[in-house]
Amino acid sequence: MTKATHTHREHGGKFQEIAQHQGAGTDLEGKWLVLYRDLDKGIDSITNLQEWETQWRALAPDDCPICLGAGHDHIKGNRDKPCGGCYGLGKVRDDGETPTDCWELASVATGIIQRQQEELLNLRRIAQNPEVQALIDQQRQQAIDDSIARQERDWRDGQGWGPGGQRYTGD
Repeated sequence: MTKATHTHREHGGKFQEIAQHQGAGTDLEGKWLVLYRDLDKGIDSITNLQEWETQWRALAPDDCPICLGAGHDHIKGNRDKPCGGCYGLGKVRDDGETPTDCWELASVATGIIQRQQEELLNLRRIAQNPEVQALIDQQRQQAIDDSIARQERDWRDGQGWGPGGQRYTGD
């Protein structure tokens, strides 16, 4: 049986990336194409590389083989119920097997927490960079200026209370 390498970000499903090719011809010149197989339906399809990278995500070795890392029961179509293979975590043991007792489940959860803490620490390091702070301040000031300009334009373009809807400015 072929093993899934990717899943769709919104709709789920099992997909296998077969190959990547550079397009040929007038319409596809310079574009990269991805050939993939839908393992649930047994259909081969082609999409462009940009769509492939935005719509599909690669499966990690510790993603649950049942829910493919989603954490909910997609077999019965109920997103409110947790997956029975990973107990709603979306991850399993490093060897790909389902945790059998609460201690194995706790070790999987600890791994998830540690990865999230590392990612959060990296994001905080990036955010504390003076250049990033300068960009954030610049974006914030630009948003304020744009908001003030839009409010001024709306006021000038809007109808006033004077005769014929004119603005009465007191001159």
